[in-house]
Amino acid sequence: MKHARWIILAALATALTAPLAATAQDKLYTVVDGYKVDANTMTGFRTWRAAACDRCHGANQEGMVGPSLVNSLKVLTKDEFVKTVRDGRLEKGMQSFGSSEQVMKNIDQLYAYLKGRSDGAITRAKVEEIK
Repeated sequence: MKHARWIILAALATALTAPLAATAQDKLYTVVDGYKVDANTMTGFRTWRAAACDRCHGANQEGMVGPSLVNSLKVLTKDEFVKTVRDGRLEKGMQSFGSSEQVMKNIDQLYAYLKGRSDGAITRAKVEEIK
């Protein structure tokens, strides 16, 4: 009977704390009014602009020669995103950014910005930092 209580208590503790841990971990970005973003997400936007990703993916990340990142980030995992940016997909025309210090240093922030666009939290392609 003691063993069964322990299992129930352990399961309850896990059930209560798992959503809290997931929420903190899943919070990639903060957005206000659809276009005001936290400093990290703003760094992601600046990285996007500096790397000139819009040449292929469009100013609104909705695709041109390259695919829509608004759609792609609905299905790509973060690891898949990082691998694609780092290694490229030369057979599809995607260059590698693995040697770009700015892109690789800010890959998490770039992911946050693009994920915010994909999730619909960021409603404008151009953002401003929350003051």
